[in-house]
Amino acid sequence: MPLLRILHLVGSAHNDFYCDLSRLYAQDCLTATAERSRYNFHLAYITPDGQWRFPPSLSREDIADTKPISLVEAIQFITAQNIDLVLPQMFCIPGMTYYRALFDLLKIPYVGNTADIMATASHKGRTKAIVAAAGVKVPRGELLRLGDVPTIAPPVVIKPVSSDNSLGVALVKEASDYEAALKKAFEYADEVIVETFIELGREVRCGMIVQDGDLVGLPLEEYKLNPENKPIRSYADKLQQTDDGNLSFSAKDNQKSWIVDPKDPITPRVQEAAKKCHQALGCRHYSLFDFRIDPEGQPWFLEAGLYCSFAPKSVISSMAKAVEIPLNELFMTVIHETLRSSEMKK
Repeated sequence: MPLLRILHLVGSAHNDFYCDLSRLYAQDCLTATAERSRYNFHLAYITPDGQWRFPPSLSREDIADTKPISLVEAIQFITAQNIDLVLPQMFCIPGMTYYRALFDLLKIPYVGNTADIMATASHKGRTKAIVAAAGVKVPRGELLRLGDVPTIAPPVVIKPVSSDNSLGVALVKEASDYEAALKKAFEYADEVIVETFIELGREVRCGMIVQDGDLVGLPLEEYKLNPENKPIRSYADKLQQTDDGNLSFSAKDNQKSWIVDPKDPITPRVQEAAKKCHQALGCRHYSLFDFRIDPEGQPWFLEAGLYCSFAPKSVISSMAKAVEIPLNELFMTVIHETLRSSEMKK
């Protein structure tokens, strides 16, 4: 049986931060899923100048030594490789949209959600509106552009409409703090969401995967927060920068986050809400959603994160492992769903 030819789509057409973030996750995925008897991995690396490279590895040295080529040349190269499917590892807006759409045009299937769904989910305001229409509770909010004046009284949470990893997110407790928080948020996007702060009970994420056409809820992951001194998650909870300037994962252990016992009564409530979100947004293969649980036990939708790098430290990978689905099995499941859905379109 021939090896499955998988192209890892890595880098960023936006900035160096997203390039490093993409390379971090993709390198971990390559190391963890390198079953050479099963897969033939290829690498495509895009830089913020729009150029493509096809390096032998994701080391900085190999990337630097690989000749950059144009989009036209890259398409010719990819077409000649007879790629079976693509694994998108890009987290910037162009990477989640334009580059996925490119492979739709090339008629090469790719793992994960389509470009139009990613575009919708990358805009927190649109995502909230869609899941709210499906019956999922969302905090009251308003969308602001530069110069707009917020009308919701604090406490509120301010978020750039399209940033991830909590960049630019702030909790505003007093109206006098609005100006500084909005100024910071507008550094990351030209639209900002202001939404009512949901008092802390718990904060969790819920992953969904598709297995043989069925939507399956994974165990929840809960994050350690404290109403007094840590009411919301921050950038430092997710990523950190090493002394040499590289990005790395913030430590993941049971001191910062943990898998919730599936018997916990909150699990079915959150999974049901996550299922509605998945279906309302039109997701495929997998999805991931953040929820705030108020002190009365009511889940409130916060945002969607519709990507998985299949690195061991990816949230969906950790959730699957908790129910004895090892990473390579999860990887094969999603590949199977990708190829199955592609065949159904023919």
